[in-house]
Amino acid sequence: MKKKVVLAYSGGLDTSFCCIYLTRDLGYEVHSVIVNTGGFSEEELKGVEERAYQMGVTSHHVVDETENFYNTCVRYLIYGNVLKNNTYPLSVSAERVSQATAIANYAKEIGAEFVAHGSTGAGNDQVRFDMIFNILVPEVQIITPIRDLKLSREEEIEYLKKHGVEMNFEKAKYSINKGIWGTSVGGKETLTSNLGLPEEAWPTQVTQSEVKDIELTFEQGELVAIDGTTYDHPTKAIQALQAIAQPYGIGRDIHVGDTIIGIKGRVGFEAAAPMVIIKAHHTLEKHVLTKWQLSWKDQLSSFYGNWLHEGQFHDPIMRNIEAFLTDTQKQVSGKVFVQLHPYRFQVVGIESDHDLMSNKFGSYGEMNNAWSGEDVKGFSKIFGNQVMIYHKVNASHTEGTN
Repeated sequence: MKKKVVLAYSGGLDTSFCCIYLTRDLGYEVHSVIVNTGGFSEEELKGVEERAYQMGVTSHHVVDETENFYNTCVRYLIYGNVLKNNTYPLSVSAERVSQATAIANYAKEIGAEFVAHGSTGAGNDQVRFDMIFNILVPEVQIITPIRDLKLSREEEIEYLKKHGVEMNFEKAKYSINKGIWGTSVGGKETLTSNLGLPEEAWPTQVTQSEVKDIELTFEQGELVAIDGTTYDHPTKAIQALQAIAQPYGIGRDIHVGDTIIGIKGRVGFEAAAPMVIIKAHHTLEKHVLTKWQLSWKDQLSSFYGNWLHEGQFHDPIMRNIEAFLTDTQKQVSGKVFVQLHPYRFQVVGIESDHDLMSNKFGSYGEMNNAWSGEDVKGFSKIFGNQVMIYHKVNASHTEGTN
C-alpha cells in the first residue's frame, strides 16, 4: 500500500518538481493542496488543479484561507503598521504561516503519514513550514525534496523537461508568490547585492500615469470603504485598492533582510495596497492616538512583525499583543485622502471625529486657547526640575577635571 503524503502545492517550479519526484521516483500517494490567501483567481485555481492531476496526484484540494488569513493575521499587521526593516509588509512571510497551518490541519483531516513542501535549504520558508508542522502535527514526517537534493532552479527545469512536463520555463526563472498582502519576486538578480529586477520580472506592468485622488475610510483600524463604496469584508476593500493602485507601479521594492537561519537575503516585492493602507492607517493614528499609545504600539508591533516573520505565529505571546493592538484601534476611524502617482503615492490628510489636532485647544506654533503663557512657564520649570537638580548636584564633581 502506497504511503500517503500531503504536498503543499502552488503549481510553480518547485512544487511541480516535488509532485513528479514524489509520485514517479518515490512512489508516494500524493494529495496536493493549494492554500489560497487571495492571490489566485478561479481560473488560475482550475489551471493549477489540471496540472496537478497531469502530474499524477491522487487528489487535489483547494483551501480558501483569504478571509481567515485577514482575520487572524493581516488585520494585526495593519493595526501595527508593520514593515520589516521599515520596508517590507511581510507579504509572503505572513501568508506562509497561514498556509502551513491550513496544510497541517488538512494532513490531520485525511490521516496522512507525511507532509511535503518545496522549500530550499537557504531560505526562511523551510523553517516556517517545518516548525509549524512540528507544532501542529508532530507525529507526521516531513519531506523536502528541493532542500534534501540541493537542487538549483536550472536542475529542476531540466528534470521536468526530462519527464515531459510543459510549462513556461522562461517565466519559471523567477519565483513568484502572490497573496492578498502582496507579491514576492525572486530571481537571479535578487541573489546579488547590486542588481535590480528588470521590468519584465514584475508581475504587474505599469499602465497608469494620470494622478488620481482616492478616499479611504477606516473603522476601528480596518479599511471598509474606498471613494464612498463600502465593502462587506476588508479583504474585498484590499483587493479593490490593489486593482486601483497596482497599475501605477506603487509598492515595488527590494527587501534586504536577515533570514531565520542567519544569512542575509534579498527579495523583490510589489505591494501597492498594503503600502498605501499601512501609510494611510499610520497617518490616521498619528492624529487620533496619544504619544504613548503610538510609542508602545511601535515597540510591540516591531516584535510582533519580527516574530511572525520567523514563523512563530502560534506562540501565545502573539495573542497577547493582538489583544493590545485591537484595544488601540477603538478611535482609529475616519477618512484618509491619498494621491496616486506613477511609482509613488502621497497621504494628503485625514478627517476624523477623534482628531486630537482640534483647533479648540490651539494651533501648533500659533496662539493657544486652553492655557496661558504663565501656565507654560511654570510647566517648563517643573518638567525640567529633576534634570536641573542633577546638573547642580554633579557640577562640583566635574569642575576642574578637564
